[in-house]
Order: sequence, then structure tokens, then C-alpha cells
Amino acid sequence: MYLDLANSRSLFVFATVLLLRTRAGNAFEATKDGDELIYGVDVSFPIHHATVSTNYAELPHNVDPANHGTPAKFVDMPIQPLGDRQTIYDGLIKGCHEQYKGRERLCDSTERDRIAMNMRQPRSMQNYTELGFKKIKAPDEVFNVIKKFWDENKDRGQPENWNAGNTYTNHWTSPTKMVSVEDGRLRGAGSSIKSKIWAAAKHVLEEWTGEELTPCSLYGIRTYHEGAVLASHVDRLPLVSSAIINVAQDVDEDWPIEVYAHDGRAYNVSMKPGEMVLYESHSVVHGRPFPLKGRLYANIFIHFEPVGHSLRHNAKEAAAARDIHAQYKEAVNKGVGGHEGAHDGLPPYISEGTEEAKRWKQSHPGNWHQTEKKTFETGSTEAHHAAGVGDIETLKKIAKDKKKRRDFVKEDANGWQPIHEGARGGHTDVIRLLINNGADVNARTNHGEGGTALWWAKKMNGDSHPVVRFLNKIGALSIGPEL
Repeated sequence: MYLDLANSRSLFVFATVLLLRTRAGNAFEATKDGDELIYGVDVSFPIHHATVSTNYAELPHNVDPANHGTPAKFVDMPIQPLGDRQTIYDGLIKGCHEQYKGRERLCDSTERDRIAMNMRQPRSMQNYTELGFKKIKAPDEVFNVIKKFWDENKDRGQPENWNAGNTYTNHWTSPTKMVSVEDGRLRGAGSSIKSKIWAAAKHVLEEWTGEELTPCSLYGIRTYHEGAVLASHVDRLPLVSSAIINVAQDVDEDWPIEVYAHDGRAYNVSMKPGEMVLYESHSVVHGRPFPLKGRLYANIFIHFEPVGHSLRHNAKEAAAARDIHAQYKEAVNKGVGGHEGAHDGLPPYISEGTEEAKRWKQSHPGNWHQTEKKTFETGSTEAHHAAGVGDIETLKKIAKDKKKRRDFVKEDANGWQPIHEGARGGHTDVIRLLINNGADVNARTNHGEGGTALWWAKKMNGDSHPVVRFLNKIGALSIGPEL
């Protein structure tokens, strides 16, 4: 049984409260109530370091510290209340090495990158909520659409093709499947269902974060099976404000998602079908490090990006009833809001002067000084927007207009064409339509110095995404930005 603290901040303290230190040097308290435990990083799974704690509570220096000094290797190591988690993790990595024999370095490289992101990204981010996550009942208008699609297609999921050495799931022993909302062979799939899901979820997440959001990623219902593990990670940008909805499950016991909230503690959150976890996926480390005991666990993941416009207003502003779009334009003109008018050319969710800010600027050289722009104009067209959100119907209308169809290859101020927006958003049907209407599949962003559509699709959606498979199939090139 796991403690579900999604809607509670209360902590239960047992007779002896143990003051621990994480290896990063930040003190926190480990508390216990019966079998319920509260802990921090590097206890259940490697998060900030390549190993988990082996500082067991029953060791002499923890049981009787007055008479037993702490060995050097345990100094600043959190107490381990969950048993031998290191052997479990070692087994996971061994499985990857065996699966990719001769290419073991790919497994190790993935782990180094995952841990580095866990360390670097959260401390470089702007957060929009106090705790970083919240569990709610999914609104009927979003869950009913998803459930109908699941009921009609649940037996037609396709195996996901994880890239070689990927350790985010133990796919070599517990393969995942995807019931893709973009798979034209499935009943109800396509841009219409994506738009419905995004529209319903957007309102919920905007209310929670207080930020105006734009859709980023939504590609279907992933199913996990017996023994599945999901490594603890943060999502790659621009996946910032996100939601998980549990669609269906057939389990012998709860399979909680473990989230590391802004208070530094791990919360194990159990879900039932129809429940929804909102989380700041760019800064809240999350995963499922405890193996699934059951036959099926089906989730859909919905991701948004803040545009830099706060929807929170004080009483005076609310009373004045000022036009929301006028406020947004004013903020952009002042250089304090908007994606294109973000601070120092950064998206609003990346803090200035951080390591992530430097990395972002390296891969987006054309956006370094966007705050100097004193206009709303970014060069984006209706085609750019439609491609970004997967609005295939609007794109079909544009394709019928010879003059407007030129926008399919038009660059915005940052050198992005609609095909790049579609690739970033993961919209296979959009990419196919654009190519059929003259778009260059190998065109690069940043006026020829940035990434191709395939490079952006991989970066934003992962190597196993349907849009990546489609682009690979037609021979698209994966070329990254010139740094």
C-alpha cells in the first residue's frame, strides 16, 4: 500500500524523527506512519546519482549513533527505508546490456543523460504551482472522449519501438504498446479527437497553473504490462504543464506514479480509471520505479507549453475587466511576457542565468534577443498555427487556395516552417499533407542553420513516436542545429 498525498500536505511523524541529508546537501526529515514512508531522491531509484542509497536503517551507526561513528561512504547519504533497491536497479541495467549486447554503451549513455537532466533542468525552471502536482477526477468532457476511443480500439495497440539503449522503460522484458490517436486505421483517430482532448484538458491545466497554454504533445494511450518499470525523469522541453489520465487497468495492486514535488519529497500517487494527475513535467521528477503487478495499465499523456501570459489577476485588475489580449500585447511590448517576447529571448519557463538557459540559447541562436521586438508580429501564419496544433481541417482548406498554399513553405521570424511545427507537435497527418503540397521534408529551422523536421520530431516526441517512424520511412534526414 502506498501513501496517496496528492491532495494533502500533512506528514505523519513517528517516535524518532530521523534528520537526513541528501547527497546534494539539503536537509530533510524522513517520517513514517506504520508502513507509510516519506523520502527524497536516490532512495527508490537513481535520480541525482548513478546509485541509490545503501545506508540501511538497521546499520549500527543509524541504530546507535552515540556509540558507532558513521562510515565515510555513508556520510550525506540518505537512510534507505525501502530495502535493497540497488540490486533491483542493477538488474534493470543488466537487462538493457543483455538486450543490446555489443552496444551496452547506449544504455549507459541514456542513464547519464537522464540523471544529468534530473539534476540540471528542475533548478533552471520557472514553476507555476506550489507543490508541482495535483490529483483530480478527470472532467467528463475529456474522459468520455478518451474512454470511447479506448473501448473501440483497445485490442489494436501497436508495439512501441524504443530506440536502442533506451532505459526509460524495461521494454526488453515488458514491452509497451501504443493505441495512437494518429493511427488512421483506428476508429475515431485523427485530428478531431486530438483537438477535443486538448481543448478539454487545456482549461483544467490553465486553471491550475494560472498560465495561458498552447498544446504540445498528444499521441495516444500507452499500455504497460506485467513487470513494467518507468525510470524517474523530467520531460524534455517544451513539455511543461502536463496531465496523465488513467484510462483502464487490470492490476493486482496499485501501481503508483512517484513524483518528487517542489518540497523535495517523493509522493506515491495511486490512480483509478477516470482520475487525472496534473504535474509540472519539466521540473517534477516522475516515474514508476516499482514493477507493475498486473496485466494492464493504460494511460494517456497530454502536454502543454506556457506562452508567457499569466491568467492570474489581482482584484483591482479583475474589477477593471481589462481585455485579456490587450494585457498580453502590453506584456510582450514591455518584454515581460509571451513566448516570442520572453526574458532575454528565453521561453518564460526557463530562468535566466541558469545552465538550461545557456543550453537553450545554443540550440536557438535566432531567439536570443526576442525581447527587443516591439510588435506582436512573429511571421507565423495560419498554416503555422494549424500545423502546430494538428488542425488538419484548416490545412486542407488552405491547400485548396493557391495563394494561401504558399504559406506551407513560409518561414516565420525564427526560420520555422509549418512542417517543423507539425513535427514538434507530433502530427503525422499534418506532415503527410504538407509534403504532398510542396513542403521540403529536410528544410531546417533558424534560416537553414537549425534542425530538420525529423530532428525536432525526435527531440520533442522520442524515437518511437509515429511521426518519427513515418519520417524515417520516407527517408527524411535528421540534422540538428549548428551550435
